Amino acid sequence: MNDSLLHGVPPPAASHRIADYDHGISAIDAGYLRLGLAAIHLVVEGGQAVLVDTGTCASVASVMGALQAKGLAPEDVAYVCVTHIHLDHAGGAGELMHRLPRAQLVVHPRGARHMADPARLVASARAVYGEAEFARIYGDIRPVDAARILEAPDGLVLELNGRPLRFLDTPGHARHHYCIFDEASRSFFTGDTFGLSYREFDVDGREFVFPTTTPVQFDPAAAHASIDRIMRHDPEHAFLTHYSRIGHLPRHAQAMHELIDAHVDIARGLRDVSGRHAALARGIEELLLQRLAGHGCGLSPEEIRELMDLDVQLNAQGLAHWLDQPAAN
Repeated sequence: MNDSLLHGVPPPAASHRIADYDHGISAIDAGYLRLGLAAIHLVVEGGQAVLVDTGTCASVASVMGALQAKGLAPEDVAYVCVTHIHLDHAGGAGELMHRLPRAQLVVHPRGARHMADPARLVASARAVYGEAEFARIYGDIRPVDAARILEAPDGLVLELNGRPLRFLDTPGHARHHYCIFDEASRSFFTGDTFGLSYREFDVDGREFVFPTTTPVQFDPAAAHASIDRIMRHDPEHAFLTHYSRIGHLPRHAQAMHELIDAHVDIARGLRDVSGRHAALARGIEELLLQRLAGHGCGLSPEEIRELMDLDVQLNAQGLAHWLDQPAAN
């Protein structure tokens, strides 16, 4: 997910939740805009820990509370991994690294310099929100000491007490995006590459997954290729930032391919219409409402729209930007 149209104020950190899975994996609710929207994943092996994504500065108290609840000291966190540098995934990295004295920040090579000097990220977001709204949502974006940043090239393997974590370059949502394959659980931490899946849309244990085509680097061909690359590892689960663990991955991979193509078809059909953004948003909303009805979702259309409105608007904005690029022609 990108940040270009986000709105609202995070709930207080005291409202955080923790969900525990097997293989020492937990999901900490980032408290970002609403509960159940963004997860920070914690992986623990033999008293050492890795965090995957950070939420915002407002999420840091929840992370520190979760570490304490697990009997972990700040010094026990070896790595903080940001799947990409959009602020709902990496906005809290600087503050979190300040609290975790032994951790290294693991970043895609294309994003590393923005973690050391977040001025461009901050300026872009402030231009969208204004100073006051930016401060409410994201707080103070602290830089990370460059000496503590570890770039993650494609194929990098880090070990957590002997537990291999493999980093794969997975563009499509953003060119500065990686995913992490955890061999112990045979699961991927996918950031936004494998789409979004909100627990409110689950039906009898079946999840609903849909793509995020947010600006400014959406690339449908790369998105398809990244999904295929993930599936070649035959993973059992994916841990999505939005929101946490899903199974049934072959079915979801097929749905993601279909929905990426459907988003592209909608965009191309509306390339030259007036009021393009509104038309794109209507088309995406209708597509997802139809898919959710077929999924058996029992929520009303109004409830679905409330949950999806942010994503629909962002997807429309990203498709509009993509349409204006030479690759879309």
